[in-house]
Amino acid sequence: MYESEKLNLKRCSEYLIYILRPSYVKGFMTTYLQPEVAERILSEESKSVTSAAQVFLDQVCLLEELGWYQALLDALDAEDYKGLCEALKKWDFQILESTKIHRVLLERIEPSFTKMIKPRDLLRHLGDCLRKRECEEIQAIENQKGPIAAAERLTDCLKRSDKQNWFKLLKSALFSCELTEALQLLEPDTGDEEEGATMTTISFQYTEQSDDDDGMLMSGNQLTPSETPPTSATGEKSRGGEKKMREYQRELAEPVFQGKNTVICAPTGCGKTVVALAICEHHLKVKGKGAKVVFMATKVDVFNQQYKLFQDHFQEKDPDIRIDGLCGNQGDQLSMKVVMENNDIIVLTPQILVNAMAGGEIPSLSCFSLLILDECHNTTGKHPYNIIMTSYLDAKLSKEQNGQHLPQIVGLTASVGIGSFKNQSEAENNICQLCASLDSRIISTIHTNTDELQSYVHTPDKEFFLVEKRHTDPFIRIIHDIMAKIEGLAKTVYNIESLSAIENRDYGSQKYEQWIVDVQKKCRVLQLKDQEEESRVCRALYNYTEHLRKYNDALIINEDARTKDALDYLSVFIQQVKNAGHDETEQRLTAYFDGQQGVLRGLSSGGQKENPKLDMLQYILEEQYRQNDETKSVLFVRTRALADALKSWIEESDSLKFLKPGVLIGRGHKSSQLTGTRMTLNSKKGVLDSFKSFDNQSKILIATSVADEGIDIPQCNLVLMYEYVGNVVKMVQVRGRGRAQGSKCILVSDKKDRIDKEKHNMEKEKIVEKAIRKLQDTPTEMLHKMEVFQRGDKVCRDMVKMVPERRLTEGSYQLLCSKCKKHSCYTDDIRVLQDSHHIVLDPTLFSRARTEPHPKPKGVFISEGLKTLVNTRLDWGIVASYLTIQNLPVLKIESFVVKNCVTEQQRYYRKWRDVTFSMKTFELTDITW
Repeated sequence: MYESEKLNLKRCSEYLIYILRPSYVKGFMTTYLQPEVAERILSEESKSVTSAAQVFLDQVCLLEELGWYQALLDALDAEDYKGLCEALKKWDFQILESTKIHRVLLERIEPSFTKMIKPRDLLRHLGDCLRKRECEEIQAIENQKGPIAAAERLTDCLKRSDKQNWFKLLKSALFSCELTEALQLLEPDTGDEEEGATMTTISFQYTEQSDDDDGMLMSGNQLTPSETPPTSATGEKSRGGEKKMREYQRELAEPVFQGKNTVICAPTGCGKTVVALAICEHHLKVKGKGAKVVFMATKVDVFNQQYKLFQDHFQEKDPDIRIDGLCGNQGDQLSMKVVMENNDIIVLTPQILVNAMAGGEIPSLSCFSLLILDECHNTTGKHPYNIIMTSYLDAKLSKEQNGQHLPQIVGLTASVGIGSFKNQSEAENNICQLCASLDSRIISTIHTNTDELQSYVHTPDKEFFLVEKRHTDPFIRIIHDIMAKIEGLAKTVYNIESLSAIENRDYGSQKYEQWIVDVQKKCRVLQLKDQEEESRVCRALYNYTEHLRKYNDALIINEDARTKDALDYLSVFIQQVKNAGHDETEQRLTAYFDGQQGVLRGLSSGGQKENPKLDMLQYILEEQYRQNDETKSVLFVRTRALADALKSWIEESDSLKFLKPGVLIGRGHKSSQLTGTRMTLNSKKGVLDSFKSFDNQSKILIATSVADEGIDIPQCNLVLMYEYVGNVVKMVQVRGRGRAQGSKCILVSDKKDRIDKEKHNMEKEKIVEKAIRKLQDTPTEMLHKMEVFQRGDKVCRDMVKMVPERRLTEGSYQLLCSKCKKHSCYTDDIRVLQDSHHIVLDPTLFSRARTEPHPKPKGVFISEGLKTLVNTRLDWGIVASYLTIQNLPVLKIESFVVKNCVTEQQRYYRKWRDVTFSMKTFELTDITW
């Protein structure tokens, strides 16, 4: 009975489990659920409200008693769950969906937010979005445990609110209570997306990728004497690889020489690495045999550059100084303990140190005497830098430190303008938070030797070009028609509109991409009575939405590049579908494209003149190279696909093909959706060598955000930002790629708000400079703020540690392909190796999947790729070897739906760490084949 209600409850479970607190409907539970079940739910709520709500929902969906559904609605209404009750009555969750973005924001800022608010004051203004019993509970918690605990409960209540106006009321309350810092957190300046996230095949341990080459990025310090420009800013060169300091560099290093924890903030191109070398040299002399130095770089590319610099410098200065470097999966093969014990300076990517500490190889940061963090503005959130410094601060603030000596901390950055801020006071707080995270009481900038700095470091002039938008475009109309037909087909299979509440999703927008992601997420856990029908529907919807995604991508490419580039993108995708042996549904979908391909080809033959932005970009480049044919340009774009498109455009343009463009992009699973190519460190090195050379091999470099930080190109005198805008830190980093005298930095966009944002960033940069000077002039005030932040953060961390670990449920579960719902394996056959690798012991899995060669095997664990199941072309994971054991299937959970074998409920997890069921640990005796 009530099968439709149960089915709808399961479909809309996300809203119920993230809003309802089961104890508030205890009367309903004691009436309709078994006493032991109700007690179990209440016990679970003390650990996790969301988990308890999920158990509650599971049990409700098993009810058969007459009237239970109306009783549930009545209970929700009686407990003032008006919004949730109304949504369940109408099966319309649009209002609740509209508040999701605010819940996500509040969750993201929660650690800082809870330290800034005053619960007792806010409660007077939040009566309309909190229940009376919630207010009473918050007041009781504040009386018993203090304001921070109360603030955390208040925040949790707000996140679980089903009132449409709760976010507006919260902001009004913060304003009324003059809690401006907390209010600012609710109005963040997040900047633009850098690049689309890439999906890795598997993650044994979070490590950066690496290649075995001798460094990819050459700085001005590495150029041969014939190549070195006369005004290279990185540092004076004496003999070999040794670097000598300039006076402004010595000024930056002076507080560090005095033994103080310091954040060094200086412009890009001024040679902060040379400062780091001098600091290491001084430290080794002062500390003698007790010295142990770690230099960290955030990216593997930059790691290779800096590691080479350290080796070259000390080879000339003192060959007896022992230097080693670790990055990427080297941490799985080499012992960090051995490396540490046998070297004086260790160059690392920070995750290596995080893993070594977590694995017990490094018992304490007290093993080191100096830590240098390059690009230290990243010391926030869950970044490895912040994990390392959290360990440092916990040791410093602990009463059990027992006199252990912690290392000196040095941070290097071009900008401390982190976070969102609107005025100098807020900027000062953000800077103090960063300094607190780095335990650095000194911000070292250049005051005395500014003239010398300016003679070496040249800040590019900034220019803006606002371009008109396209007026008409038949290509867009045709693609829209195809997308409308595909949506119509999807609706004949299932009511896809019921799977997502996202509205106003224009074709060719990021919002449409979000809608596709939402629909595919709901498809994964879609349950029908007929399992064969469920498999057919889920697979069909997956195919429809994948085609819609590609057409949406093509519209985005068309907006910034040529119609030809967008059409090429679609053609490659359609051909890949055909080559994979497409089924009846895919044949019908590809027929839509084939039917219009001739017309689209005709439209794409118009050339670059069809796009006003390309016209402007061509004009800028032609004028620049007409005035100076030795110009070296870096063109920043937002996506890899656009980088490929602009490379093709330049190569096919008669007036620009002499530029011989190179492309510098990240090393994701697929570097380019157009070509499917990947960019290794060796290929990057080749691109940069060609660009840096003086034989005119390449005059322009097209780059994504991978080139934001760390790339040192002294010859570059033109930086082009093609619809490329972020926050203040990104602006400083991108602009700093232009190193040569007389450089320009030009933003090209057809969006006025994007240009306005960049101008606003320039004003905020000035605010940051004033904030730094103010903090330098008032060290006592700065120290006080830092201590408040440090102790507040410590209290929050301690409270998190007090929360008991989530108990995993016992039981049997089935893994289904998230695309077609076909059986893969049972969790009873899964074993966990080294706390991170999930191995399937059932050898019949290979009869349900086919293997393909792994695109880039690395380490000693991976042998080949486990890719596709029953022609769905979905990547399930890899086939690995362990010790002498071969052919071990290692699955990634994001490719599956987990089905409870008892309740038949389906759930989707993106990470193995999120699963709620237990699995056995791998033992060698488990292997029977």
